[in-house]
Amino acid sequence: MSSFKRFIRPGTLRTLLRKAFELTGERCPLAIVLGGEVVLAEGASGLSEFDPSDPGVVRAPLRLDGEGEAELRLRLHAETAGRDEARRLLDFAAFTIQEFIDMGQARRSIADEALAKYRELALLHRLVPVINSSLRLRDVVGALMDECRRENYPGEMGMVFLCEPGSGRLRPAAQFGFSSAADLDGLAGCDLFSEVIRAGRGEIVNDLVGDCRWHGEMAGVESMLLIPLMSPNRCEGLLVLASAAPGAFEAAHGKSLSTLASVTGISVSNAFNFEGVQTLMNAILKALAEAIDSRDPFTAGHSERVAHLAVAFAFLLGEGGACGVRFNDQELREIYYAGILHDVGKIGIREDVLTKDSRLPKRRMQVIRARFRQHGLTSDFDWADAYERVRALNTAMTPAPEELDHIRRLGAMRWGAGGEQFPLLYDDELDALLLEYGNLTHDERLEIQRHPAESERILQHIPLHEGYANMLAIIRQHHERMDGSGYPDGLRGDEILVQSRIMAIVDIYDAVTQERHYKPASTRSEAIRVLAGEAEQGKLDRDLVTFFRAQVTRIEALSVRVRFARVTHLSEIGRFATL
Repeated sequence: MSSFKRFIRPGTLRTLLRKAFELTGERCPLAIVLGGEVVLAEGASGLSEFDPSDPGVVRAPLRLDGEGEAELRLRLHAETAGRDEARRLLDFAAFTIQEFIDMGQARRSIADEALAKYRELALLHRLVPVINSSLRLRDVVGALMDECRRENYPGEMGMVFLCEPGSGRLRPAAQFGFSSAADLDGLAGCDLFSEVIRAGRGEIVNDLVGDCRWHGEMAGVESMLLIPLMSPNRCEGLLVLASAAPGAFEAAHGKSLSTLASVTGISVSNAFNFEGVQTLMNAILKALAEAIDSRDPFTAGHSERVAHLAVAFAFLLGEGGACGVRFNDQELREIYYAGILHDVGKIGIREDVLTKDSRLPKRRMQVIRARFRQHGLTSDFDWADAYERVRALNTAMTPAPEELDHIRRLGAMRWGAGGEQFPLLYDDELDALLLEYGNLTHDERLEIQRHPAESERILQHIPLHEGYANMLAIIRQHHERMDGSGYPDGLRGDEILVQSRIMAIVDIYDAVTQERHYKPASTRSEAIRVLAGEAEQGKLDRDLVTFFRAQVTRIEALSVRVRFARVTHLSEIGRFATL
């Protein structure tokens, strides 16, 4: 009787049998038989009354989808008027019961279809936010694999292959259930996969051994379900579930997985496009930075090194929540791009200022030498010694006070020719030679200090993604100092972004450890001493400098890894953070 419950209510069936029995004058018992066994009877004294071999038993078939053979049987009574009348009564009763069964089957089919649609909608409702929450290919295919395992589809193995844009070659992107020795790359080239990709339709192969497109590319696999990941423009990849058992998959599994694949295909296409744009953007920005750095051979690679150091510094800083900061993947990319572009404003700086390696240029020094020599010819002036001291001071970073006093004395001297008197050193020459530090005059230093604001001005015309809202501020602030002595805005303390403070530290570190026109490269220890001194003077963030000093070895090692990481996945450098 349990099988009939799925199609007709037991009470309804009993009522129908009772009514039919009453129509026979309660003389002819009736029974429902399923699989040769009586499951319900009316008016019978014993089940043996419905033996089909008895000529007094007439039968009418009943259809029960998928439940075997069923029939309605009627036992003729000795006093029954005629067999034909009993036959008509039996057929009418069977017709009525069959109508109820068919209506039950229709209701069940509608309910099953509605339930399937509900599950499909529920799956979409749950899956779309998960898969569309990221534009990273790894996250998208990982979410698809998680859904396949969560839904308990048949198949103890699963994999996703992606079609490389341009070549169309399949490459493994995610998998579960396979051993580390499994040759997924070799599997990607099998004829079966190629056929499904070309057709753009899913396929169930429950007997791989008997399929001519399968050549045993992987041992121990007997059945597969293959669903292409389609986008509006092309096939983006292939979802494959595999089982060691033959006949593991049904059409319903293919239909459900097609829903997953339709969502994933669009997300994979978006992720491919996003990564393509990111790669192009990265290449363009790096080319721009290299073009700026190439103006000065001594600063070649500076922007890229600063970017790598800044990302490594920021990652390790956030790894343990040091200094109360932590950066997500998007923020790390923002720091990277800010590092690449932090000096782009130097494109507007005069090259003779940008590459200046002495206080006075070579030609001006030649004029001074001639002037000194001419004065020596007409007086007891030791021009050679005086010029040599000027020449030495011209390339000094921090000249001694006595050397500056010597220049002042020379500046007070005059020499004559043809009855006229001229200064031995002119005012603009004195301005340059009397600098207490470096080789830039006040006006030249102001020009150099324009470059952070100039960088912002140039880059503000580029439509940046909303995830890079702080990039221009980081670039503008990378020369600001905690005590307000920086430029271009003289910001103080918390007015300066943490990212900008990080950039300031690694910018100084790289500048000190690299050779420049005006100085040789310093050692790591010397650079650390410079940073510590700046922090003690209140110019740099003390906590950040302390962390940098403690972690400089790891930061430098990790920065090398950043160089080879994909910019779209900078957070993945975390697996190298134990260096």
